This record gives sequence, C-alpha cells and structure tokens, in this order.
Amino acid sequence: MTGAPAAAFARMRYIFPVTTTTQSEPRTVRIETEAVYAALSAGALGAVLGAVATWGTALAFWGWPSAGGFAAIVAGAVAIAAAATAYSRSGALPGQEWRRGLRSGRAVVNVVSVTIAHAALAALATAVVYLVLGLGFVGMVLRPFEGAVLGAVSTGLAAYLVYLSASRISTQRLSSLLLSFVALGTLTAMATSPDPDWWRFHFSELGTFAAFSSVVFNGTLIAAGLLVTTFAAYVQSDLSALVTTGRLTSRRSRSVVPALLVVMGVMLACVGIVPVNLNEPIHNLAASGMALMFFGLLGSSPWLLRGMPRAFFLSTAAIGAAFVAAVVLFVVGFFGLTAFEIAVFALIFGWIAIFIRFLGVTGQKE
Repeated sequence: MTGAPAAAFARMRYIFPVTTTTQSEPRTVRIETEAVYAALSAGALGAVLGAVATWGTALAFWGWPSAGGFAAIVAGAVAIAAAATAYSRSGALPGQEWRRGLRSGRAVVNVVSVTIAHAALAALATAVVYLVLGLGFVGMVLRPFEGAVLGAVSTGLAAYLVYLSASRISTQRLSSLLLSFVALGTLTAMATSPDPDWWRFHFSELGTFAAFSSVVFNGTLIAAGLLVTTFAAYVQSDLSALVTTGRLTSRRSRSVVPALLVVMGVMLACVGIVPVNLNEPIHNLAASGMALMFFGLLGSSPWLLRGMPRAFFLSTAAIGAAFVAAVVLFVVGFFGLTAFEIAVFALIFGWIAIFIRFLGVTGQKE
C-alpha cells in the first residue's frame, strides 16, 4: 500500500488504534461466550417453567404461590449450575494456579461456598424484583405468555451474571460477594420476620422463628461462614506473594491471618447452625469466639502485616477503638444487645473491606 491510500490508512490507525491480541483475551472471550450460552439455556428453561407455572391459573407477582416465588427458586437452581461450572473451570485461568495445590476437601468447600453464595444472591435478588413489580402492578395477574417472558428474562439474566462473577473470583471480588450476601440475606430476614419487635431482644432473635425469615437468617450465617473460609484461602495466596517479594516482613502473616479468618468463618457458621433458642451457651460461645478472633486480628496487625500502608494501620486502630467503645457502651447499658451486635458486625465486615482494599494495592507501583 503506497501513496495516498497508505497515508489515509495510517491516519485511520492513529485515530482508531488497532489493539493487539493478548494471551488472556481468548480466555476472556471464552468466558463471555460460555456465559451467553448459559444465559440462553437458562432462559429457555425459565420460559418453559414460567409458562407451565401460569398455565390454567392466574398468578400474582408476589405471594405464595406466585410467579415471583417460582422464578426465585428456578433462578437459584440455575445459579447453582452456573456458579459451580464457572468456578470449577476458572481454576485454569492466569492467577488461579495456586488453587491446583489445594487439598481436595478444601477445594470442595471453596466450590460449595461460592456456589451457595451466588445461588442465594440470585434467588433473593429475583424475589426482590418480583416483589417490587408486585407493588408497582397492584392487582395484575400473569398468564402463560407473561410468565414465559418474565421467566426467561429472570433466569437467563441470573445465569449470565452468576457465570461471569464466578469465573472471575478474586480476593477483592470475593470480599464484595461476602458483604453483599450478608447484607442482602440479613435485610431479607429482617423484612420478612413474623415478629416486628424482634429488635427489642437481640439480633439472634431473627433465627428463632419457625418461618422463612429464620431459614434465610441462619442459612445466611452458615453460608457466609463457609465463604469466609474460602476467602481465607485467597488471602493466604495474596499474603504469600507479598512475603515472597519482601513487601511484608513477617512470614507468619501468611499462616496466622488465614487461620484466624478460618476460625472466624467456622464460628460464624456455628452461630447459624445453633440458634440461640436451640442452645444459648453454644450459640453465645460461637459469637464470642468470632469476636475474639477479630480482636486478635486487630491486635496482631501491626506485627503480622508490617509493610502495609500507614493508612491501613490508622484505620485498624480506629476500628479497634470503636470496637472497645462499643463493648464499654454495652456494658454500661447505653445501648441494648441488638445495637451492640449490629455495631460489631459492621466493624468486622468494615475492617475486612478495608483490609482487602489495601491488600490489593500493597506492593503495586505508583
């Protein structure tokens, strides 16, 4: 190509630069393609089940039985398949090689926890959407055509988003998933509790009813506990990399910090497994153990995580002071047990979010 055409082509390349194909690009295209296939398959299933559910009967958006209830169940089911498949296949992606060295039991727990969290989020999000639609279209009932369309959209979208999320799990994404899952599950339990005065007792009261709200609350705690153990494995990988490069000075950080997180996860799961009305001493022991492990993380951070940015330690000190203040205010009776539990949970997950953000940028070049 010579002359004017060559000059024009050169100008076009300057205005619209041609990107070169990187090694990771085909993997990204593959993930997107598989997510679309998952969405199409789930959408077809949702359309059929939506039409069947509304065949010969008129269902409202929300209630039981309702189109929203069926859609939430189907969305959760397809999310299980999408998350398990995507997360299992993502072990071959760059940056995930360390997962191949995990013991089979630990690997299974990781798959189960990631799958449960995604499935629960998909089901709860779908239920919330149908609930809002029911409030907006009061008195409207769904026929087979509407049921098929809404079923296809809700299940197809759930499968697509879940597949993409589970395929790209990292420490940062896992922490966001954990926070979103705990927040949505807890708020759902609060909103659906059969006793509007539950907050006058304590937060664990949400798990004492023979109702949907208690299933959601206790299930959220159990699944979140499993997810914290998975989260600990990712933290261990990141800490090991920082220790290897010399950014962190304490070699114990890559074993002690994940171990404390695992114990926290186990204690959190036990809080849901043993509701306060089933066995109060064991329930309280699990809750206290989780708080104790968290306090241990705060107190040991200046030694175990030496090398992290100064702002991280200032944030840790502030959260530690707030934790002590919450304990003192509860002991003197300034606020009740429910407020104290909310404060402790907010501080725990707030510190985890800050820790992960700084862990992700520590050692990076400015």
